[in-house]
Amino acid sequence: MEKIITFAVPCYNSEAYMEKCIQSLLNAGDDTEILIIDDGSTDRTGEIADRYEQEYPDKVRVVHQENGGHGEGVNQGIRLGHGRFYKVVDSDDRLDPDALDKLLDHIRRHIRENVTVDMYITNYVYDHVEDNTQKPMRYNNIFPHERVCTWEETKPFGLTQYLMMHSVIYRMELLRELKIELPKHTFYVDNLYMYQPLPSVKSIYYMDLNLYYYFIGREDQSVNEKNVIKRIDQQLRVTKLMTECYDLNVIKTQNKQLYKYMFHELSMMYTITTVFLFASKKDEDIEKNRQLWRYLKEKDPITYRKMRTSTLNTITCFPGKIGRSTTVGLYRIVRRIFKVN
Repeated sequence: MEKIITFAVPCYNSEAYMEKCIQSLLNAGDDTEILIIDDGSTDRTGEIADRYEQEYPDKVRVVHQENGGHGEGVNQGIRLGHGRFYKVVDSDDRLDPDALDKLLDHIRRHIRENVTVDMYITNYVYDHVEDNTQKPMRYNNIFPHERVCTWEETKPFGLTQYLMMHSVIYRMELLRELKIELPKHTFYVDNLYMYQPLPSVKSIYYMDLNLYYYFIGREDQSVNEKNVIKRIDQQLRVTKLMTECYDLNVIKTQNKQLYKYMFHELSMMYTITTVFLFASKKDEDIEKNRQLWRYLKEKDPITYRKMRTSTLNTITCFPGKIGRSTTVGLYRIVRRIFKVN
Protein backbone atom coordinates (compact mmCIF):
# COMPACT_ATOMS: atom_id res chain seq x y z
CA MET A 1 0.00 0.00 0.00
CA GLU A 2 1.25 3.46 -0.89
CA LYS A 3 2.18 5.53 2.15
CA ILE A 4 0.77 9.04 2.03
CA ILE A 5 2.90 10.38 4.84
CA THR A 6 6.06 9.47 6.72
CA PHE A 7 6.22 10.46 10.38
CA ALA A 8 9.89 10.65 11.33
CA VAL A 9 10.56 10.39 15.07
CA PRO A 10 14.22 11.16 15.86
CA CYS A 11 15.08 9.70 19.26
CA TYR A 12 18.06 10.07 21.53
CA ASN A 13 17.79 8.56 25.02
CA SER A 14 14.04 9.00 24.81
CA GLU A 15 12.88 5.97 26.81
CA ALA A 16 10.99 8.10 29.35
CA TYR A 17 8.58 9.71 26.87
CA MET A 18 8.85 8.30 23.33
CA GLU A 19 5.95 5.84 23.71
CA LYS A 20 3.45 8.64 24.24
CA CYS A 21 4.64 10.18 20.98
CA ILE A 22 4.50 6.92 19.02
CA GLN A 23 1.07 6.01 20.41
CA SER A 24 -0.31 9.30 19.09
CA LEU A 25 0.69 8.23 15.55
CA LEU A 26 -0.31 4.57 15.48
CA ASN A 27 -3.98 5.02 14.62
CA ALA A 28 -3.35 7.28 11.65
CA GLY A 29 -4.23 4.60 9.10
CA ASP A 30 -2.49 1.83 7.17
CA ASP A 31 -1.46 4.31 4.48
CA THR A 32 0.91 6.09 6.90
CA GLU A 33 4.24 5.01 8.32
CA ILE A 34 6.29 5.77 11.40
CA LEU A 35 10.06 5.87 10.97
CA ILE A 36 11.79 5.81 14.36
CA ILE A 37 15.41 6.95 14.16
CA ASP A 38 17.44 5.76 17.15
CA ASP A 39 20.32 8.25 17.15
CA GLY A 40 22.93 6.22 19.02
CA SER A 41 20.95 6.07 22.24
CA THR A 42 22.54 4.50 25.32
CA ASP A 43 19.31 3.78 27.21
CA ARG A 44 16.34 1.56 26.24
CA THR A 45 15.28 3.74 23.29
CA GLY A 46 16.45 1.22 20.69
CA GLU A 47 14.80 -1.67 22.51
CA ILE A 48 11.46 0.18 22.72
CA ALA A 49 11.67 1.13 19.04
CA ASP A 50 12.36 -2.49 18.02
CA ARG A 51 9.37 -3.68 20.03
CA TYR A 52 7.06 -1.32 18.13
CA GLU A 53 8.51 -2.51 14.82
CA GLN A 54 7.84 -6.13 15.81
CA GLU A 55 4.27 -5.35 16.90
CA TYR A 56 3.46 -3.16 13.88
CA PRO A 57 5.66 -4.47 11.02
CA ASP A 58 3.54 -2.83 8.30
CA LYS A 59 3.44 0.49 10.10
CA VAL A 60 6.70 1.05 11.98
CA ARG A 61 10.29 0.93 10.75
CA VAL A 62 13.35 1.50 12.89
CA VAL A 63 16.74 2.90 11.94
CA HIS A 64 19.64 2.50 14.36
CA GLN A 65 22.47 4.90 13.58
CA GLU A 66 25.59 6.32 15.17
CA ASN A 67 24.88 9.55 16.97
CA GLY A 68 24.55 12.34 14.42
CA GLY A 69 22.20 14.74 16.17
CA HIS A 70 18.63 15.75 15.48
CA GLY A 71 19.45 17.00 11.99
CA GLU A 72 20.80 13.63 10.89
CA GLY A 73 17.61 12.02 12.17
CA VAL A 74 15.62 14.36 9.94
CA ASN A 75 17.99 13.58 7.05
CA GLN A 76 17.45 9.85 7.46
CA GLY A 77 13.70 10.31 7.31
CA ILE A 78 14.02 12.16 4.01
CA ARG A 79 16.35 9.48 2.62
CA LEU A 80 14.34 6.46 3.72
CA GLY A 81 10.72 7.60 4.02
CA HIS A 82 8.15 6.07 1.68
CA GLY A 83 5.47 8.71 2.17
CA ARG A 84 4.33 11.33 -0.31
CA PHE A 85 4.55 13.84 2.53
CA TYR A 86 6.93 14.23 5.44
CA LYS A 87 6.29 15.22 9.04
CA VAL A 88 8.92 15.34 11.78
CA VAL A 89 7.60 14.65 15.28
CA ASP A 90 10.07 15.05 18.14
CA SER A 91 10.05 12.13 20.54
CA ASP A 92 8.84 14.20 23.51
CA ASP A 93 5.93 15.73 21.57
CA ARG A 94 2.66 14.29 20.25
CA LEU A 95 -0.04 14.79 17.63
CA ASP A 96 -3.73 15.17 18.43
CA PRO A 97 -5.54 12.10 16.96
CA ASP A 98 -8.74 13.90 15.92
CA ALA A 99 -6.87 16.73 14.24
CA LEU A 100 -4.62 14.21 12.52
CA ASP A 101 -7.60 12.29 11.14
CA LYS A 102 -9.06 15.48 9.67
CA LEU A 103 -5.74 16.48 8.11
CA LEU A 104 -5.18 13.05 6.56
CA ASP A 105 -8.69 13.03 5.08
CA HIS A 106 -7.82 16.24 3.22
CA ILE A 107 -4.46 14.87 2.07
CA ARG A 108 -6.13 11.71 0.77
CA ARG A 109 -8.72 13.76 -1.10
CA HIS A 110 -6.04 15.92 -2.70
CA ILE A 111 -4.17 12.80 -3.84
CA ARG A 112 -7.34 11.32 -5.35
CA GLU A 113 -8.08 14.56 -7.18
CA ASN A 114 -4.46 15.07 -8.31
CA VAL A 115 -4.19 18.35 -6.43
CA THR A 116 -0.57 19.28 -5.76
CA VAL A 117 0.21 20.74 -2.36
CA ASP A 118 3.83 21.52 -1.49
CA MET A 119 3.26 22.45 2.14
CA TYR A 120 0.47 21.76 4.60
CA ILE A 121 0.28 24.03 7.61
CA THR A 122 -1.51 23.40 10.90
CA ASN A 123 -1.37 25.02 14.33
CA TYR A 124 0.94 23.86 17.08
CA VAL A 125 0.41 24.14 20.83
CA TYR A 126 2.95 25.02 23.50
CA ASP A 127 2.32 22.37 26.17
CA HIS A 128 3.82 23.90 29.32
CA VAL A 129 4.63 21.33 31.99
CA GLU A 130 5.60 23.87 34.67
CA ASP A 131 2.09 25.31 35.06
CA ASN A 132 0.05 22.75 33.11
CA THR A 133 -1.17 25.31 30.56
CA GLN A 134 -1.38 25.24 26.79
CA LYS A 135 -0.84 28.05 24.30
CA PRO A 136 -1.90 27.47 20.68
CA MET A 137 -0.04 29.23 17.88
CA ARG A 138 -2.50 29.76 15.03
CA TYR A 139 -2.25 31.08 11.49
CA ASN A 140 -5.91 31.74 10.72
CA ASN A 141 -5.17 35.45 10.26
CA ILE A 142 -2.49 34.72 7.65
CA PHE A 143 -3.55 31.89 5.36
CA PRO A 144 -6.89 31.19 3.67
CA HIS A 145 -8.59 28.32 5.46
CA GLU A 146 -8.89 24.93 3.74
CA ARG A 147 -8.11 25.92 0.19
CA VAL A 148 -4.94 25.71 -1.84
CA CYS A 149 -3.25 29.11 -1.97
CA THR A 150 0.02 30.79 -2.93
CA TRP A 151 2.29 33.18 -1.05
CA GLU A 152 0.64 36.10 -2.84
CA GLU A 153 -2.61 35.34 -1.01
CA THR A 154 -1.10 35.44 2.46
CA LYS A 155 -1.33 38.27 4.97
CA PRO A 156 1.46 39.61 7.22
CA PHE A 157 2.64 37.55 10.17
CA GLY A 158 2.31 38.98 13.65
CA LEU A 159 5.38 39.83 15.73
CA THR A 160 5.34 36.52 17.61
CA GLN A 161 4.05 34.40 14.71
CA TYR A 162 6.39 32.32 12.62
CA LEU A 163 6.42 28.90 11.03
CA MET A 164 8.17 26.09 12.85
CA MET A 165 8.98 22.51 12.06
CA HIS A 166 5.99 21.69 14.26
CA SER A 167 3.58 23.53 11.97
CA VAL A 168 4.69 22.36 8.51
CA ILE A 169 4.36 19.19 6.45
CA TYR A 170 6.38 19.19 3.24
CA ARG A 171 5.90 17.22 0.06
CA MET A 172 8.65 14.61 0.22
CA GLU A 173 9.73 14.95 -3.41
CA LEU A 174 10.22 18.68 -2.95
CA LEU A 175 12.67 18.05 -0.10
CA ARG A 176 14.54 15.50 -2.18
CA GLU A 177 14.68 17.73 -5.24
CA LEU A 178 16.23 20.45 -3.07
CA LYS A 179 18.69 17.92 -1.64
CA ILE A 180 17.91 19.06 1.90
CA GLU A 181 20.78 17.96 4.15
CA LEU A 182 20.90 19.32 7.69
CA PRO A 183 24.22 19.60 9.53
CA LYS A 184 25.18 16.81 11.90
CA HIS A 185 25.80 17.38 15.61
CA THR A 186 24.10 20.75 15.52
CA PHE A 187 21.08 21.85 17.53
CA TYR A 188 18.46 24.32 16.26
CA VAL A 189 18.58 23.03 12.67
CA ASP A 190 14.79 22.80 12.68
CA ASN A 191 14.84 26.52 11.81
CA LEU A 192 16.95 25.78 8.74
CA TYR A 193 14.71 22.86 7.77
CA MET A 194 11.64 25.07 7.89
CA TYR A 195 13.27 28.03 6.07
CA GLN A 196 15.26 26.51 3.24
CA PRO A 197 12.40 25.00 1.15
CA LEU A 198 10.14 28.09 1.25
CA PRO A 199 10.99 29.64 -2.17
CA SER A 200 10.20 26.29 -3.82
CA VAL A 201 6.79 26.09 -2.15
CA LYS A 202 4.24 27.08 -4.79
CA SER A 203 1.08 25.69 -3.20
CA ILE A 204 0.03 25.91 0.45
CA TYR A 205 -2.89 24.42 2.34
CA TYR A 206 -3.75 25.61 5.85
CA MET A 207 -6.09 23.92 8.30
CA ASP A 208 -7.03 25.64 11.55
CA LEU A 209 -6.30 22.52 13.61
CA ASN A 210 -4.31 22.20 16.83
CA LEU A 211 -2.35 19.22 15.55
CA TYR A 212 1.09 19.34 17.16
CA TYR A 213 1.60 19.49 20.94
CA TYR A 214 5.06 20.87 21.68
CA PHE A 215 6.22 19.84 25.14
CA ILE A 216 7.98 22.60 27.08
CA GLY A 217 9.56 22.31 30.50
CA ARG A 218 12.27 19.66 30.70
CA GLU A 219 15.59 20.94 32.03
CA ASP A 220 17.53 19.01 29.39
CA GLN A 221 15.58 20.42 26.42
CA SER A 222 17.70 22.14 23.79
CA VAL A 223 15.44 25.22 23.95
CA ASN A 224 15.97 25.69 27.68
CA GLU A 225 17.68 29.08 28.07
CA LYS A 226 20.70 27.67 29.87
CA ASN A 227 21.20 25.06 27.18
CA VAL A 228 20.89 27.59 24.35
CA ILE A 229 23.58 29.73 25.99
CA LYS A 230 25.79 26.67 26.43
CA ARG A 231 25.33 25.83 22.72
CA ILE A 232 25.35 29.39 21.43
CA ASP A 233 27.93 28.61 18.75
CA GLN A 234 25.45 26.17 17.20
CA GLN A 235 22.72 28.81 17.25
CA LEU A 236 25.17 31.18 15.55
CA ARG A 237 25.98 28.57 12.92
CA VAL A 238 22.32 27.99 12.04
CA THR A 239 21.66 31.74 11.84
CA LYS A 240 24.51 32.16 9.36
CA LEU A 241 23.45 29.11 7.34
CA MET A 242 19.98 30.60 7.00
CA THR A 243 21.50 33.90 5.90
CA GLU A 244 23.50 32.11 3.23
CA CYS A 245 20.52 30.20 1.82
CA TYR A 246 19.21 33.05 -0.34
CA ASP A 247 19.70 36.64 -1.37
CA LEU A 248 16.56 38.15 0.10
CA ASN A 249 16.79 41.10 -2.27
CA VAL A 250 16.36 38.70 -5.19
CA ILE A 251 13.45 36.98 -3.40
CA LYS A 252 11.83 40.41 -3.02
CA THR A 253 11.80 40.95 -6.81
CA GLN A 254 10.20 37.53 -7.32
CA ASN A 255 7.58 37.37 -4.59
CA LYS A 256 7.01 40.21 -2.13
CA GLN A 257 4.81 38.26 0.28
CA LEU A 258 7.32 35.42 0.50
CA TYR A 259 10.08 37.97 1.00
CA LYS A 260 8.19 39.60 3.87
CA TYR A 261 7.88 36.29 5.68
CA MET A 262 11.46 35.18 5.06
CA PHE A 263 12.76 38.53 6.27
CA HIS A 264 10.54 38.21 9.35
CA GLU A 265 11.89 34.71 10.07
CA LEU A 266 15.53 35.65 9.55
CA SER A 267 15.09 38.78 11.65
CA MET A 268 13.68 36.65 14.45
CA MET A 269 16.77 34.41 14.31
CA TYR A 270 19.10 37.40 14.60
CA THR A 271 17.06 38.79 17.49
CA ILE A 272 17.00 35.53 19.44
CA THR A 273 20.68 34.86 18.81
CA THR A 274 21.54 38.35 20.05
CA VAL A 275 19.39 37.94 23.15
CA PHE A 276 21.13 34.71 24.16
CA LEU A 277 24.58 36.13 23.43
CA PHE A 278 23.70 39.02 25.73
CA ALA A 279 22.23 36.66 28.35
CA SER A 280 25.53 34.79 28.67
CA LYS A 281 27.19 38.02 29.95
CA LYS A 282 30.56 36.83 28.65
CA ASP A 283 32.80 39.35 26.91
CA GLU A 284 33.59 36.80 24.21
CA ASP A 285 29.87 36.38 23.45
CA ILE A 286 29.34 40.13 23.29
CA GLU A 287 32.10 40.18 20.68
CA LYS A 288 30.48 37.26 18.82
CA ASN A 289 27.33 39.34 18.58
CA ARG A 290 29.26 42.26 17.08
CA GLN A 291 30.82 39.86 14.60
CA LEU A 292 27.43 38.39 13.69
CA TRP A 293 25.96 41.78 12.78
CA ARG A 294 29.18 42.78 11.02
CA TYR A 295 28.91 39.58 8.98
CA LEU A 296 25.37 40.47 7.89
CA LYS A 297 26.33 44.07 7.11
CA GLU A 298 29.15 42.93 4.85
CA LYS A 299 27.13 40.17 3.18
CA ASP A 300 23.88 42.07 2.65
CA PRO A 301 23.94 45.75 3.65
CA ILE A 302 20.34 46.32 2.51
CA THR A 303 18.95 43.56 4.70
CA TYR A 304 21.22 44.67 7.53
CA ARG A 305 19.88 48.24 7.49
CA LYS A 306 16.28 47.11 7.33
CA MET A 307 16.76 44.54 10.07
CA ARG A 308 18.46 46.96 12.45
CA THR A 309 15.52 49.36 12.20
CA SER A 310 12.78 46.69 12.29
CA THR A 311 10.40 46.48 15.24
CA LEU A 312 11.68 43.06 16.19
CA ASN A 313 15.33 44.10 16.34
CA THR A 314 15.07 47.51 17.99
CA ILE A 315 15.26 45.79 21.39
CA THR A 316 18.77 44.54 20.53
CA CYS A 317 20.14 48.03 19.87
CA PHE A 318 20.15 49.45 23.40
CA PRO A 319 23.75 50.53 24.17
CA GLY A 320 26.07 49.30 26.87
CA LYS A 321 25.71 46.82 29.73
CA ILE A 322 22.42 48.31 30.89
CA GLY A 323 21.08 48.15 27.34
CA ARG A 324 22.01 44.46 27.05
CA SER A 325 20.34 43.70 30.38
CA THR A 326 17.24 45.57 29.21
CA THR A 327 17.15 43.52 26.01
CA VAL A 328 17.33 40.22 27.90
CA GLY A 329 14.74 41.42 30.43
CA LEU A 330 12.31 42.45 27.70
CA TYR A 331 12.72 39.08 26.00
CA ARG A 332 11.90 37.23 29.22
CA ILE A 333 8.85 39.41 29.82
CA VAL A 334 7.56 38.76 26.28
CA ARG A 335 8.20 35.05 26.70
CA ARG A 336 6.18 34.97 29.93
CA ILE A 337 3.30 37.09 28.59
CA PHE A 338 2.90 35.30 25.27
CA LYS A 339 4.03 31.92 26.67
CA VAL A 340 6.23 31.25 23.66
CA ASN A 341 9.70 29.76 23.54
